[in-house]
Amino acid sequence: MKERRFVTGKDAQELLHFYRSAVRTRSYSDEEGDIARLILAEMQRLGFDEAYIDRVGNVVGRVGSGKKVIHFDSHMDTVRVNDPEDWAAPPFSADIIDGMVCGRGSVDMKGGLSASVYAAALAAKLDLLEDKTLYVTGSVCEEYCDGVCLENFYNDSGVKPDCCIICEPSDNILTLGHTGKVQARIRTHGVSAHGSAPEKGVNAVYEMAEIITRVEELNQALRRKKNGGTIVLSNISCVTASLNAVPSECEIYLDRRLRLGETVGEVFAELDALVAGKRATWEPGTLVHTSWTGEKLVYEPAHDPWRIADDHELTLACVRAYEETFGAAPDKYDVWDFGTNAVVPVSRGIPCIGFGPGEYKLAHMTDERCDANKVVDACEFYVNLIKTL
Repeated sequence: MKERRFVTGKDAQELLHFYRSAVRTRSYSDEEGDIARLILAEMQRLGFDEAYIDRVGNVVGRVGSGKKVIHFDSHMDTVRVNDPEDWAAPPFSADIIDGMVCGRGSVDMKGGLSASVYAAALAAKLDLLEDKTLYVTGSVCEEYCDGVCLENFYNDSGVKPDCCIICEPSDNILTLGHTGKVQARIRTHGVSAHGSAPEKGVNAVYEMAEIITRVEELNQALRRKKNGGTIVLSNISCVTASLNAVPSECEIYLDRRLRLGETVGEVFAELDALVAGKRATWEPGTLVHTSWTGEKLVYEPAHDPWRIADDHELTLACVRAYEETFGAAPDKYDVWDFGTNAVVPVSRGIPCIGFGPGEYKLAHMTDERCDANKVVDACEFYVNLIKTL
């Protein structure tokens, strides 16, 4: 590995101190206020040219004022901890065990967030920002509302980056894209009747039973395809007048993941087929959240998969930065099998790529943990990338 040149000594120590402080700061979705203030204070301490919390609660930092606009994004929110007694170390302790920082958010994704904040400050200190403007965001509610945070940031600020780096965990492997997603609700419509005379009604749950079978059959068919995605029933409920009545409505929520080559339009056709011939309708699985600042976030979960080309200018710049950081060209690329905030910049024609510390298979898990050295390595890569772009 090439000897690290930028992130050394005191800078590396302060980065890891900030990272561990971020892990210690609980930041469930829609409850990110404490970590937002922590990040804002750190940006101000590090001398960012501009740092503020925007209308929906994103933290925005800027260094430089050049023509080329580079954006690093990380989300601040984490999933909840429902099993703290099962963790080897308390989930908000940021204890270091065998070189790994342990805690909720250590992988997803406070390592990449911390590394990008420090990379921006170092790039400014090292005079690497000639003709460049660098934005670093800590964004809200990604776990539920992919990209809505950035949609609000871009709309409110008027910023349109020339490129965007998504700092989601990739184990410091260049990640060129991710899967698509469609979420939808299917409702069956029955007729209520007394439980003693079910023949006078239409049971909406029974009406849904065949649709559920079709969902599983579709999932099996997708698995048999070379590049098929997945579909899962993730929630079910019914409406009934009482426990002595025939249910008048039943609803399921579906999560459909798309691989490269699949399209949102094809999924809409699948949904039409799922309800065909039944007393049923489907609609987009729109989600509505309220950010920690009280602003309404509306998420429409329908995104095609994406992948940046191997020979794209941004990809090639990342390869050069990788070589500067690690002393060799990358021996492989990755594609995330989950969604990220990239859905918004990609939809706006902004080239995106992914790179961040932490094994993403450890995200959301009991004993979530990340190698501290890889956080420092990620910061070094980000500085090299800023220099290269």
